[in-house]
Amino acid sequence: MKGSIGFRKIGEGGHYFVSWYIGKKQYKINKYKGIICRDRSMAERLLSVMRSDEENGVFRIEKFLYQAVDVIPFLEEWLKKETHLSPATQKDYQNSIKNHLKPWFETHQVMLHEIQYDTLCSLLNDIKRDGKGKLNVLYCLHAALKSAARSGKILHVPEFPEKKKYQIEPTVIKAISEARQIAVIQAIPIQHQPIFWWLKYHFRRPSEALALYKIDYNKENDSFTIRRSFSNKKIVPHTKTHHIHYIPCHPDFKPWMDKLHKSFGDYFFTHETSRLEGKRYQHDFLVDLWNNAAKKCGETINMYAGLKHSSCTAFVNEHGGSVDELQMLTDHARRDSVMKYTDIKLEAKRRIQGKVIAIRTRQQEHSKNN
Repeated sequence: MKGSIGFRKIGEGGHYFVSWYIGKKQYKINKYKGIICRDRSMAERLLSVMRSDEENGVFRIEKFLYQAVDVIPFLEEWLKKETHLSPATQKDYQNSIKNHLKPWFETHQVMLHEIQYDTLCSLLNDIKRDGKGKLNVLYCLHAALKSAARSGKILHVPEFPEKKKYQIEPTVIKAISEARQIAVIQAIPIQHQPIFWWLKYHFRRPSEALALYKIDYNKENDSFTIRRSFSNKKIVPHTKTHHIHYIPCHPDFKPWMDKLHKSFGDYFFTHETSRLEGKRYQHDFLVDLWNNAAKKCGETINMYAGLKHSSCTAFVNEHGGSVDELQMLTDHARRDSVMKYTDIKLEAKRRIQGKVIAIRTRQQEHSKNN
């Protein structure tokens, strides 16, 4: 039968252990129900339980390797130690643990090392959120289990449910034409327009514009360095992607440079009525400005879609820019991230069709001449 009992002498004493092979790998288990096997009878009981699990087809080495760890205390302690997280990610993980993981594990008596694929599928089905929300909760748990594996609390990270099980609905990009976008920006009080024109022309996130410093503009090469952003209303010394981006100043934004509010603070975009440090803008204030202007123009699109999404779709669908050029402008790491901006219009496809027709016409003319 599988497994054998050995004894390890330590000084005047020692302890018994069960030697167990999985493939060519040997495991030495010296604890039964959390207690070191000081006598042979305890080791024999341990071996009996292991053989019983093996015969019944439910054997998992993790059950015997690790002390039973409660999931909830582990998650709470793990999050306290994750000090490198951005404020937004920290808040999202707190929400996932408090509102979803903790209630579920309180009603399902599962130890940390017992979390397996079937456990995760059951958890996924019980989470009362949409597909993307479920993915965020499971992503939080995945990060925690990776930490548990690295610290030796579990043998490995279990398989997680396949992406199709989350039933994530495809994101539908909302955008308006450039003419409508410009109309909304022009409806904003003129003293606040510069930051909106900057966002329109440079394809950046609002949090990056809010965090832009005066020193981030290089007069010599007329460019901006995007190196920080806001996360959950707190400035952080990195962008969302943790990459520094260098972008040239758009020629159409140049006239607005002279109209910027002058201040003694660090921030590039400021306004005189601000009560925040350095007279900087706040995200909620920008949203209010945009929504008020959009309402005047009969638009219902939100600020992010009205600026970044609309600028991206206009670049491809109205100005004839290619997807590769857009990817370079926006600094997206993956090409499929910018492909979504070409799906809501047909103009780009019509231009491609036009190129095909032109090539075919030239080929036909060439054949006639020959």
